[in-house]
Amino acid sequence: MKRFIIALICATTFSIPAVSQSLNNNPDDIIGEYLTDRGGSKSKVRVTKDANGTYSAQVFWVEKPYDANGKKRKDVKNPDKNLRNTDIDKVIIVTGLRYDKEEKEWNGAKIYDPSKGFRVSVEAEFVEPGKLKLFGNIWGIGTTIYWQKLK
Repeated sequence: MKRFIIALICATTFSIPAVSQSLNNNPDDIIGEYLTDRGGSKSKVRVTKDANGTYSAQVFWVEKPYDANGKKRKDVKNPDKNLRNTDIDKVIIVTGLRYDKEEKEWNGAKIYDPSKGFRVSVEAEFVEPGKLKLFGNIWGIGTTIYWQKLK
């Protein structure tokens, strides 16, 4: 019985990475619409493929698009002063994301966080069907967020 339990644990442990890898075989699987929930602030993001073969992500809906005065919220913390007047539900948060076929993940870009106003390096991979894990880091300090695919 002990051998069976050990074999079952080993099989489960070693098959999880294989399942995760098989979810990330098709570069274009990342294309679509996602629901994000960062600290109770919900938004929807659309990932598209650019003409140069990279991927971009743009916010197209936020749960609370208006401020206390009833005015459309803007991307006021953007380090690029020319973009600070962009509506919060139109912010481009990723450009230049590339699929790495050896690593079976998307990387090589930065993700922008409008709530904090900074960009960090990002890696993305599906951890289960429709659940995209994004790991952002700067100077070795990182955080993980998850996007749930809608379409």
